[in-house]
Amino acid sequence: MLAIRRVLAQQAARLASPIGGTRAGSSLLVSAGTAAQRALMSARQMSSNSSNISIKNSSSSSRRNTKDDGQFKTWKPLAPTLRHRRMVSRKDLHKGGPIRELTVAKRRTGGRNSSGHITCRHRGGGAKRRIRLVDFKRSEPGPQQVVRLEYDPGRSAHIALIKHMETAKLSYILAPAGLKPGAVVQSYMGVDLKELVKARRLGEGEDGFELETEGESEAAATATGEAAAETASEETAAGETVVKEAAVEETVVLEAEPSLDASPTRQPTKRAAEPDFASDLVGKISMEVGNCMPLKLVPMGATIHNIGLHPFGRGQLVRSAGASAQLLYTASSGLAQIRLTSGEVRRIPVDACATLGQVSNGDHKHEKLGSAGAKRRRGWRPTVRGTAMNTHDHPHGGGRGKSKGNKHPRSPWGKLAKGGKTRSRTSSMVIKGRPRR
Repeated sequence: MLAIRRVLAQQAARLASPIGGTRAGSSLLVSAGTAAQRALMSARQMSSNSSNISIKNSSSSSRRNTKDDGQFKTWKPLAPTLRHRRMVSRKDLHKGGPIRELTVAKRRTGGRNSSGHITCRHRGGGAKRRIRLVDFKRSEPGPQQVVRLEYDPGRSAHIALIKHMETAKLSYILAPAGLKPGAVVQSYMGVDLKELVKARRLGEGEDGFELETEGESEAAATATGEAAAETASEETAAGETVVKEAAVEETVVLEAEPSLDASPTRQPTKRAAEPDFASDLVGKISMEVGNCMPLKLVPMGATIHNIGLHPFGRGQLVRSAGASAQLLYTASSGLAQIRLTSGEVRRIPVDACATLGQVSNGDHKHEKLGSAGAKRRRGWRPTVRGTAMNTHDHPHGGGRGKSKGNKHPRSPWGKLAKGGKTRSRTSSMVIKGRPRR
């Protein structure tokens, strides 16, 4: 702009000087206008070039000031807030936004209820977010291909966008550790398992569930019992003495016992058919990471996550970053036993869902935000210490200096904050509680 002003000033000075003749004046005016246009175009070009150079310099400088080794991303300490900042690398995640149809707007309350009173302290502000609708139930069966991995600001774990290979339906699931784009995952929650096994057995030439063998054994047992009863009746009809009749009755009882014991011997055969059914199905289905199935189909000792609490319900346990549980015991019916990350052992219905593998983003616990502003952008407001408050605001408040009034650490409402028991009752499904200090 300064160059344009200088050119215009020079042209105005030339026009102000005495000119002999109208032709010379008109030619001078035309030359001044063209010079001004050229100067304006050159100035615009210079400004655009400078802006492009500044953008390139900023991008290159940002690359020079950061380091991403595939596990963590760190910054050059150009400011005190960047010195200790460390975030999990997002090289392998999708750079764009989520699928709009799979999200809903998050309406914030700032930690206040309908009356305007603060019910959840230290909340408020932050960047706008959209809630990703994650499918925790996995009720639609069939193969599904992983399209990409995405970042979810509403949870610590990463999410995966999957596409059904038959219906082309898109959905989000929790991304297990090691899952890559292009992999195929399946769900066995909406499948009729008995029909599946029956179809597979018929396809392999097997004879159903061995029900005919059990029927034959029952018929043989009843036949032996009837033969024993006939022999006993013939002996009693021969006109023996009372002593012999008593002896015959004892022999009848002793001979009838095998027929009575046939029912306990048949029950184990019936019960043995269910493990054969489950083991055969376990051998047929895929046990890849990311597959969802009932707990009765998961092999014992496997690592699982996204575990349900109710039969055929959504996953509610083990959903945070890096979390996992271990299946200790399962059966074709009843309750299974799992060990959670905390060390707690509890019972879960065998028809509840579970996903194979460990939750992704296990390095989330090593992140460091580095500044208070990063905390505010995530929707957290400052926390005031209790010792800095007045007496009527906190149990630790008041007094002279940094004294807590010889009280154990406690909440603003008087409950013990470190080591105090807060549970009034324990769940009947918990076999062994988590280890405590």
